[in-house]
Amino acid sequence: MPETTPTADPGAPDPRQAELGLRRASANDISALKTVLAEAFYEDPIFAWLMPDDRRRAARLRHFFSIELRHMGPPRGEVLTTNDLAGAVIVMPPGAWRAPIRATLLEGGAFGVHLGRAARLDAAIEWHHTRGVSDPHYYVRDIGVLPRMQGRGIGSCLLRRILERCDREGLPAYLEASSERNAVLYERLGFHLTRELRVSSSPPLRLMLRPPGRER
Repeated sequence: MPETTPTADPGAPDPRQAELGLRRASANDISALKTVLAEAFYEDPIFAWLMPDDRRRAARLRHFFSIELRHMGPPRGEVLTTNDLAGAVIVMPPGAWRAPIRATLLEGGAFGVHLGRAARLDAAIEWHHTRGVSDPHYYVRDIGVLPRMQGRGIGSCLLRRILERCDREGLPAYLEASSERNAVLYERLGFHLTRELRVSSSPPLRLMLRPPGRER
């Protein structure tokens, strides 16, 4: 997800937030946002490995993100979007980063015959998450922007809103970057690589942590 280069202080409020109209997504936004995230992740290396059938990937991604938005959003987590629904971020507060079993089971249908791949990757992600950041933290579970709207700083603004909260509360933020391009953006926002994860033939998944502002 290419984005514009952020300003010098990664934790500083971004004036574009007001222009974009960042807000919490409502239940009425889920139908649109599942498509937004599906389009954003269509060419993502990890999802292309998990859903190699190009003809069915879009529908499978819509199914997957519909469950993500419904089960990892309110009241368990938070979904932020823009007034024009150009992008979205799903963030989990301290102590709530694990997906409920029901959500995991429902998402399994999105992977078809490659469910085994998804299960192995999910288990590895959870294992390393537990050992990589045991203290209270915010977990950026999913973030995506419509392909035609990328390069305008929307993803940066969405993520900055979360990072401002992390700095106010003195808590780290954690995420997994599924492409090198995304990892570069996250590094500019204060994240650093803690591990590069691969499961069998999967592309690399970069596990990244951002300390709160006063510790960077």
